Amino acid sequence: AVERGPGAAYHMFVLMEDVLEKLKLLSYEEEALRRHNMRPLSRCGMQNIFIYHFLPFSNRHYFALPTNPGEQFFMFCTLAAWLITKAGHPFEQPQEYDDPNAIISKILSELRSFGRPVDFPPAKLKAGYGEQACYVLDCLAEEALKYTGFSWKRPVYPTEELEEKEITEDDAELTLNKLEEEVVEEESDNEENFIDLNVLKAQTYKSDMSDSAKQEEILESTTDAAEWNLEVERVLPQLKVTVRTDNKDWRIHVDQMHQHKDGIESALKETRGYLDKLHNEISRTLEKINSREKYVNNQLEHLVQEYRSAQALLSEAKEKYQEGSGGVTERIKVLSEITEILERVKQEMEEKGSSMTDGAPLVKIKQALTKLKQETVQMDIRIGVMEHTLLQSKLKEKSNMTRDMHATMIPESTVDAY
Repeated sequence: AVERGPGAAYHMFVLMEDVLEKLKLLSYEEEALRRHNMRPLSRCGMQNIFIYHFLPFSNRHYFALPTNPGEQFFMFCTLAAWLITKAGHPFEQPQEYDDPNAIISKILSELRSFGRPVDFPPAKLKAGYGEQACYVLDCLAEEALKYTGFSWKRPVYPTEELEEKEITEDDAELTLNKLEEEVVEEESDNEENFIDLNVLKAQTYKSDMSDSAKQEEILESTTDAAEWNLEVERVLPQLKVTVRTDNKDWRIHVDQMHQHKDGIESALKETRGYLDKLHNEISRTLEKINSREKYVNNQLEHLVQEYRSAQALLSEAKEKYQEGSGGVTERIKVLSEITEILERVKQEMEEKGSSMTDGAPLVKIKQALTKLKQETVQMDIRIGVMEHTLLQSKLKEKSNMTRDMHATMIPESTVDAY
């Protein structure tokens, strides 16, 4: 836009107005919009994209300004397809959910087939607005007009009556309308007769036409000079025109500019001397300051060297401090880990110590021992009782055996005796 000129940024607005006029010539409202259930671009309001109601050309710049890229892109594709079909090339009407890249490539290929140059990337048309969109619609509309046989003709201007040149109205200049108004005001005041300017103009025009037809004749005045002077003196008060100055008049502005220029020049002559003196004083003070600065630098050079060496030492100390602080942080981390381990060990030792000093297990052991002793005593008693019963049973059994033996032995002896 900068290379083409300062007005190139507004070129797309003019181009969009041309596109709208060409679309109207092609009757796009009847053929394109009604067929697709759309409202005219100059009156429609955006209701819903799914019923194809779009934003209006409220300022005739619909495709020049961004309003809603999705709606503008669908409207652009619809109009482009209709224009291509109107130009004699069959083109399928795009649908809402078609691939935008495919639609744009088809439109650009058709545009190239018409011999129109395309020196911009196809992505510029995805937004549905901008100079490229207006350019594509304008080229397609021109091709459609050519195919339909439309041709531009010269404008036919209506015949108008011959009138005098218009004079720009200005309070500081004499105009015909103001003269007539002042004459009407004076007529209402003093009710004197005056000359009708329109009649006078018509008469002068007729006289000019008759004089032009009689160029070879010599004009001679038939009026009396005294009567002419009397008529002039009678009409002169009515022809007075008061010229009023207006602050908006350019002549007054020019006079004011000249006055301000003269005032500036006179004031500049007076102040130039003061400014020169001030300049000289400032230059002298600057020279003194520079000389004193050099003197101070020379006197304090050794202090500056010491300061630089101190700065170097300070930087080294800062580096060492940073290194030491880094080691300290690492050691602090190790110390925190060791303290955590020590706390765990302390907790374990406390648990073990509490378990060792607790007398409950010892009491339980003593109770178990006493119980075992009681049980052993009872078992000993039972064992003794069992031994005694066994001994008694053995003795009883033995006595029975001996008795039986004696009983069996006595009869045999007696038998032997007998």
